[in-house]
Amino acid sequence: MTETVGAAARAARAAALDAWLAELLPDRPGFALLALGGLARRECLLHTDLDLLLVHDGRSDVADVADIWYPIWDAGYALDHAVRTTREALAVAEQDVKSALGMLGARFIAGDATLAASLQSALRDDWRRHAHQRLPALRELTEQRWKRHGELAFLQEGDVKEARGGLRDVVTLEGLAAAHVTNLPRRQVREAYQRLVDVREALHIAAGKRVDRLLLAYRAPVATLLGLAGPDALARQVSQDARIIAHGADTAWRAVDRWLGSRRRIVSRYRQVRRPLAAGVVEQDGEVVLARGVTPSEDPVLPLRVAAAAATASLPIAPATLEALASGCPPLPDPWPPEARHAFIALLGAGTGLIETWEACDQYGLVERWLPEWNLVRALPQHNPVHQYTVDRHLVQTVVEATAYVRDVARPDLLLVACLLHDIGKGLPGDHSTAGEPVARRICERIGFDAAEAAVVARLIRHHLLLPETATRRDLNDPMTLTSVVRAVGGSEALDLLYALTRADAAATGPLAWSTWKGRLVENLVFLTRRRLAGGPTPTTPPPDARLGALAAAPLPAVRIEEDRITVVAAERPALLPAVAGCLALHRLEVLAADIAAVDGRIVIDCLVKPKFGSPPQQDLLTADLRRAVMGALPIEERMAARERAYRRTRDPAPPPRVLWLDHVATDATVLELRAADSEGLLYRVTGALDRVGAPIRAARISTLGGDVVDAFYLIGDFSNPDRRAQVAAAVLRAVESTGETGES
Repeated sequence: MTETVGAAARAARAAALDAWLAELLPDRPGFALLALGGLARRECLLHTDLDLLLVHDGRSDVADVADIWYPIWDAGYALDHAVRTTREALAVAEQDVKSALGMLGARFIAGDATLAASLQSALRDDWRRHAHQRLPALRELTEQRWKRHGELAFLQEGDVKEARGGLRDVVTLEGLAAAHVTNLPRRQVREAYQRLVDVREALHIAAGKRVDRLLLAYRAPVATLLGLAGPDALARQVSQDARIIAHGADTAWRAVDRWLGSRRRIVSRYRQVRRPLAAGVVEQDGEVVLARGVTPSEDPVLPLRVAAAAATASLPIAPATLEALASGCPPLPDPWPPEARHAFIALLGAGTGLIETWEACDQYGLVERWLPEWNLVRALPQHNPVHQYTVDRHLVQTVVEATAYVRDVARPDLLLVACLLHDIGKGLPGDHSTAGEPVARRICERIGFDAAEAAVVARLIRHHLLLPETATRRDLNDPMTLTSVVRAVGGSEALDLLYALTRADAAATGPLAWSTWKGRLVENLVFLTRRRLAGGPTPTTPPPDARLGALAAAPLPAVRIEEDRITVVAAERPALLPAVAGCLALHRLEVLAADIAAVDGRIVIDCLVKPKFGSPPQQDLLTADLRRAVMGALPIEERMAARERAYRRTRDPAPPPRVLWLDHVATDATVLELRAADSEGLLYRVTGALDRVGAPIRAARISTLGGDVVDAFYLIGDFSNPDRRAQVAAAVLRAVESTGETGES
């Protein structure tokens, strides 16, 4: 860490400001200058603002003394200031809980120390006396802030001050403790707070101004200033610290709820209701605690039993209970006894109650005792904006989503475990599906599953992306597609498990990871695979000539527009698919799949489409433009260039585009797969490039994930020669890079 970042640097800035402000205050009795906010806490950042309170005893010359603000403004500081008597300050605290909380931390700088101490004491006494009114208002204010700013632990560009788990929450926790309702934040929370203050300070330095959102552009310089390995290490540290603080906030607010509830009812100190939940586990006062007489040191399964009971009942585990479990219970044997495995499955199957319970257990080190491999993914950031959670939180959410499908599979226990472990390989080098397979197998065997059961889970982890990737990137009418899926799945029970895992994974990823069309494609793939596994005939899409009907008799070029399908029939001529793709892009239609066939001397282009946003285009206008496009009468390139200029925007640096050649995945074609950042008219440019280098396309499958695409093109012809492949790949990459990579394809 450089000398400009850290508690010492902040304290030095605070001391310098204290001395300067003290010189500004006239030497008159009955006045005191107090610091609020960051200066009060001696957390002066490089681009700090000043929050000051000038308190007086009611003297008439207050206006002269208040001239202190002018040199502060002249020095360029952002200043929040007030001039009040003690009575006025208390009146403000009564009306505004945010101001009351801020004044609780007031620190004397200069002037009448006795007056300042009197105000500080009066504010603290008033806060305690009126806590039953102030704390509900503070709770509402806090929840509104959380709703506005989201959860810092899971945001890619979170506000380190205002988001849930950020710095503001620790100030609130200190306010709760000042009301004598909760204890001061525990050591782990205070340490997390200091690290987040370091992050905020480095963020100000990196940005050269006051910035509290950890924008992606600032991650690398902030990590350097903090001496961290890189942006990922920074994101992981921020996530972990935010979760520590958020957990501390949850615990404290539960204590507040209990305290407020105790004021509304008479509770006998001799008769506390303890409701049994499991062996050695009871509910008391809204929390899960250990039953009387339970000895943690004699029961290694007790933590899992407590966690399962808490998650099932959707109740929090008391902090003292978590500490007792973490420090007093022996480790589980290897393999686990059946009782432990059953409790673990009960925990995973608890539904939404799993989230808070898992997080609490993780905060106290219990999860890594059950699963040491969890350290691989804890707080691990995701690099695709499609994901809304860190890897570990995504895994837990996937388990929660999977509870909707437990009645659809023969082995719900294996489904839940596979959901928990499906991305465990993201903490290892290489392809995470491949890397995670042996890790998941070892975990399953340690949990107590037999070798065959562990193999099922390992297979699910290895192929957990199989269904969505095949459905969106491969031609389902090609017999080799189903053959490869059947070979990977192995059986109908495994297919059911994989289908449930796929849907749960997508739901836990975020709204951009799934759509109606993708769901329909995956459902169709599962149907076809199940038919093949059962030995029945595999239905295929009718050939193009069987779908033409009345369109065959129409003058060429002919166009048919259905709800999500557009068919164009034209006389054979160069660049037909690029013309259709470009026209559809101009009409804001995204091509999801395209099939091309020659029928009786005509070319049939069949496209599955959806609007990128808004309503579909007018059919008559789209029909006319498609006819003009395939006849070469629509100035597509000129209009696309204008569209690119109009919608050009700066994007974060993206990995370079890649071209992959996939052999033996199609019966009569070689598949070229393009992975690139999405951009305006990308499909139009790439199909045009393939046409110009003589690489005919039989089919295309277009898959967009957030700002990236994975497009598969089934090319007809011989592409076994490396030089030929290099020529085609170079043309495709030039097409990708021929724009500023702005907009969408």
